[in-house]
Amino acid sequence: MSDVQQRIDQIVKGDRVVLFMKGTAQFPMCGFSGRAVQVLKACGVSPKTVNVLEDDGIRQGIKDYANWPTIPQLYVDGEFVGGSDIMMEMYQSGELQQLLGSA
Repeated sequence: MSDVQQRIDQIVKGDRVVLFMKGTAQFPMCGFSGRAVQVLKACGVSPKTVNVLEDDGIRQGIKDYANWPTIPQLYVDGEFVGGSDIMMEMYQSGELQQLLGSA
């Protein structure tokens, strides 16, 4: 495992809910990241966020880590959940609230 992959692994496993996104929770830099933050707030969760725009290694590395080509990416309990579209579908069905323990 590369240094970047090890750093990502530590971040993912270091907090219960981690969102890799473009920008910050206070200032998302893309609509998908903004929507992901809004969905998590609606669930009553303040995730640890990682701004991939600050680190090119993490920006590419997170795509390889989950074998998922887009950002944002949500991790819960160290497991990859999905991007903003999947989060939205899970939220609308109630599945995301159950996963996050806020249902």
